[in-house]
Amino acid sequence: MIDLLSPVGDFQCLKAAVQNGADSVYFGSNLFSARNFAHNFNIDELKQAIEYAKIRGVKTNLTLNTLLKDSEFNSALELALRSYEFGIDSIIVQDLGLAMKLIKILPDLPIHASTQMSIHNLNGALKLQELGFRRVVLARELSMDEITHICKNTNIEIECFIHGALCISYSGQCLFSSMLGGRSGNRGKCAGPCRLPYELFENNKKINSGYLLSTKDLCGLEYIPDMINAGVHCLKIEGRMKSPEYVATVTRIYRKYIDLALSNMPYEIDDADKKDLLQVFNRGMLSNGHLTNSPNKQLVYKEKPNHMGIFLGTIQNYNKNKGYITLKLKEPIAIGDKVSLKNGNCSYTISELMDKSKNIKETKSGQTVTFGRIKGNINLGDKIYKISSKSLINIANRSFSKENRKIPLKCNITIKKDSPVSINIISSSSLPEYKNLDITCQLPYIPEKAINRSLDKETIIKQISKTNSTPYVFDNIHIDLDNNLHLSKLSILNELRRTALEKVYTYVVSKINRQLPYNVLNTDTDKNITVLNNMRNFANTNFNLSNVIKPKISLLLNIINSNFDYSKLKDVENIYIPLKYFSDKNYKKILDILNKKANLFIYFPTILKGNYKNLFYSIAKNTINNYDIKGFVVSNIGNIKMLDDLFEDLKQHFKIIANYTFNIFNSNSVLELKKLNISKFTISPESDKDVLSNLCNYNYLQKELIVYGKIPLLNMNYCLFRRYQ
Repeated sequence: MIDLLSPVGDFQCLKAAVQNGADSVYFGSNLFSARNFAHNFNIDELKQAIEYAKIRGVKTNLTLNTLLKDSEFNSALELALRSYEFGIDSIIVQDLGLAMKLIKILPDLPIHASTQMSIHNLNGALKLQELGFRRVVLARELSMDEITHICKNTNIEIECFIHGALCISYSGQCLFSSMLGGRSGNRGKCAGPCRLPYELFENNKKINSGYLLSTKDLCGLEYIPDMINAGVHCLKIEGRMKSPEYVATVTRIYRKYIDLALSNMPYEIDDADKKDLLQVFNRGMLSNGHLTNSPNKQLVYKEKPNHMGIFLGTIQNYNKNKGYITLKLKEPIAIGDKVSLKNGNCSYTISELMDKSKNIKETKSGQTVTFGRIKGNINLGDKIYKISSKSLINIANRSFSKENRKIPLKCNITIKKDSPVSINIISSSSLPEYKNLDITCQLPYIPEKAINRSLDKETIIKQISKTNSTPYVFDNIHIDLDNNLHLSKLSILNELRRTALEKVYTYVVSKINRQLPYNVLNTDTDKNITVLNNMRNFANTNFNLSNVIKPKISLLLNIINSNFDYSKLKDVENIYIPLKYFSDKNYKKILDILNKKANLFIYFPTILKGNYKNLFYSIAKNTINNYDIKGFVVSNIGNIKMLDDLFEDLKQHFKIIANYTFNIFNSNSVLELKKLNISKFTISPESDKDVLSNLCNYNYLQKELIVYGKIPLLNMNYCLFRRYQ
C-alpha cells in the first residue's frame, strides 16, 4: 500500500492533513529543521502533534534534516530521543553522523535519508540500505524510468516528491544562499536567491532575463499509477511553509487519485481538481518536473517567482476615478475572492461585482463584469489573476474543522436490573496502537423499573453513536438490555460514552509513548534530568595538526587546458582529474606529464546518473591499467558503492577522498567516513570558524581545505541554454 505523506508547518496544517486523508505527515521541531522559517513545533507541541496524528491512525515523521555542528550534536540527539519517547514513527536525517548514531542506539526506529543527501542513483540507495537506513527520499531530478529502476533493485523503501515547489538545484548540493548571503540551505536557512531575477549572457550578449532560476511547481497527478506500479512506498507533498488551506486542498485531491489508482476504475483526472491545485498555489502553472524521460524545457517560469493564481482575463476598460476594472472572465469569480495584476505586487479582495451596473455576487466563465475599487499603475490589456478563492478556502477550512478521521470501535452495553450501567469497548482497527484494546467502564447508575415507556435499543444506539466530536465511530454496538427498564435521564448514556472514550484515548496514548532502550540513557536522581551516555566518541588525541604536519597542495583540474605547459607545475602532491579526460586520446600526453608530477586521483562528478554506470566501469578499468592512479575523490555516498563493486579490496589498493559535497560538519560524521574506508575529506565551504576549528583539532582523518578556485553554487538538471539550441 502506498503512503500519502503531507507537510505540516503548524497544528492547523496538521489537522488539515490528517482530516483530508494523509497516511502520514512530516513536521519539524523549532531546532534542526530544513524549513527553519516555518512555524514548526516546540517540545510540548511536538508531543501533542504526534499523539493527535497517531490516535487517528496517521504516521509521523520528524524532519531533523540539517547539518549539525559539534556544539549542536547532543541537542539534536536529545530531540531525537524525546521524539522517540513521544512515539515518532521515523526521523528524516541529512547529517551522516547523526543518522548512523540513531540507527545504532534506536534500532527499532526507522531512519529516513533526506532528499538533502542527494541520492540520485541505485548505488546511493543500495549503500544507504547497507548502512541501515529504512527509507530514502530520492532526489527530485529523477525520471520515472530511473525511479522504477531503483525501486526494482532495492529493498529499502523509496519515497518520491509528487507535488509542490521544486528547487533548481539538487537538494543538499546548493551553496547559492550560503555563498551569496551567509544563509545555508543545508542549515535550514535558505534565502531563496533562485527566486530572484537574473540576466543570461552568451559571448557578452544578453540573451534572456527574468526569474531564470525559478522553477514551476511540480504536479504529479498523472504519474500516480506509474509510481504505484514501480513500487514507490511513499508519495510526498512539499509545503511545510504553506497555509492549512493549501495542505487541505492538495492532500484531499491526491488522496482521491491515489484511491482511484488503487481501484478498478478508469484513471481519469478531473480538470476541476487541477484548477483547485492551481488556485491554492502555483508558480507559472504546473509542471511534471523531471519525471518525464526527456528533458523538461519548460521547467522554469521566468515571469513571476511566487503564487500567480488562475488567469482571469485582460483589462478591457479602467475607470481611474473609481478604480473600476472591466474584463471578460476566463474563470468564475465571486465576492471575497482575491485578485492581482501581473505587473503589480499588491492583491485586492473583491468587495463588489457588477454586470452592466447591476450588483451581483457570483459570475460564470465568459461573462463581462466590472469590479473594484483598485488603484495603481493599471493599463488596458493588463492581465489579471485570481490568487485566492473564498469558496475553495471555505471548503478547505470546513474539512478540518470537524472530525473526518474515524477509528472503528465495537462496544457491548449492559443495562441489567439492579446493576450499574456499563460499557465494554474493543477495537475494530488493525492499527498497532489499538491492538488488545479492551476497556470496561461502569457508572454508578442503577436502572429503574419503567412506569410509562421502557428503554429500547434504538434509543441506546442513538445516544452511544454520538461520537462526532471524537476520532471514533462505533461500527458494531451490542446491547444486553433487560425488559421494562428505565434510566432517569438519557444523559447517563452520554456520560457513559464520554467516560469510556476518554479511557480509550488514555489507553492509546500509553501505547504511542515509548520508553528508551535501557542502555541509551542514565537517569539522574532528578527524574527530569537525563544525561546522554557514551554519545560522543572523540579521539584521545586533541591537538592542532597544523603544528605537526606541513600543509600540502592538491590541485583539481576541472578543465584541462591543452595550451598550458603542465611540466612547470611545482610542489603539488595530488592532482584530481575528472574521468572524462582519461577516455580522450587528445589529453594523453598531458596526463602522462601530470602522472609524473604528482599523485593522480580520479575525480567523481557530484551527480552521476545510473545510465553512466557501465561506461564509468569501462573507462575506470582502462584508466587504472594505463596510469598510476593513487585513488579516487568521491562526491556522493553512492560513489563508494560503485567502487566497492569495481574493486575487491578497495582500501588496500587506493586512497579514497570524500569531496566537500559530503557536507561534513561534525566529528561524528568524520568517524562514519572513516568506517567507510575514507582516508581524507574536504571541509565544506560553508564551514564557519568554529566548525573548521573543531574538525581540524581532532585526529580522525586527514582533511583538506579549498583555498582557491571557483566553487559551483548550483548543481542543476536543467540547462539554461537548452531552449536556445
